[in-house]
Amino acid sequence: MVTERPSPILVPGPVPVPARRDPRAVVRAYVALTKPRIIELLLVTTVPAMILAAGGIPPVSTMVVVLVGGTLAAGAANALNCYIDRDIDQLMRRTKRRPLPTHALAPQSVLVFGLVLAVVSVGLMAGFTNWLAAGLTAAAIAYYDLVYTLWLKRTTPQNTFWGGACGAAPVLIGWAAVTGGLSPLAWALFAVVFFWQMPHFYALAIKYKDDYARAGIPMLPVVRSAARVNREIILFTWLTVAASLAAWPLGLGPLYGITAAVSGVAFLVEAYRLVGRSKRGEALKPMRLFHWSITYLTIVSLAVAVDALI
Repeated sequence: MVTERPSPILVPGPVPVPARRDPRAVVRAYVALTKPRIIELLLVTTVPAMILAAGGIPPVSTMVVVLVGGTLAAGAANALNCYIDRDIDQLMRRTKRRPLPTHALAPQSVLVFGLVLAVVSVGLMAGFTNWLAAGLTAAAIAYYDLVYTLWLKRTTPQNTFWGGACGAAPVLIGWAAVTGGLSPLAWALFAVVFFWQMPHFYALAIKYKDDYARAGIPMLPVVRSAARVNREIILFTWLTVAASLAAWPLGLGPLYGITAAVSGVAFLVEAYRLVGRSKRGEALKPMRLFHWSITYLTIVSLAVAVDALI
């Protein structure tokens, strides 16, 4: 005979309360989504284009709107990029500490955040500059997220080339905001930034080749030979320098021309050094080219602004 034990009396305990997240940590997570370092580089090319388009310092109100609108637009594009790429970001060492892979933010919150920034940025440009600048801003966000991130990045090793228009768009946006149109000089500066992106991002892709392979992203260094990557780095570095020199006779002075030529030679030297190390089987040190490419673009952009002011 089995004697039943009396059921224990259950005394209700305190209901567990979810730990509150530090508001500062949440703010930092949202800021991280916008990729501030990339935004800084975009603004480096936007402001000189505006100064050159205006033939001096443009109206302060226009400068403020473009800087704020451009920052929000880039932040929107980057946040939406993080939302779309959340599946592959968790596979890559370079990106696994972003807010979505670490679950610091919910995907739905990131999506809403990105869309709100996009609407506000385009609205600012439309309301306080002109429809061309606003249209270019909207097109850049849409192209980066819907064409590049969703499609090109995952399907073709030429993703960097075809996606390059997004990174160069701020030059045109800044110019259009000031003048309401686009001139050959604006397109020449656009070409500088467009071609520049290939050696810049190929160097980064060489550094993180294993990461991209792990995530199944067909970056050129992952799916093509070193010889092919080397040829493209040299080709596009030459095209970058050529575009910078082509801009000279279109409305820039000798200070810009000399600066573009000297910094262009230094850029080419660093590109050839990387290729030389590759051919000799030495450690590639691709980040030297990556960091120098940023220095080069900054120098050329400052030369544009200074030349326009003197």
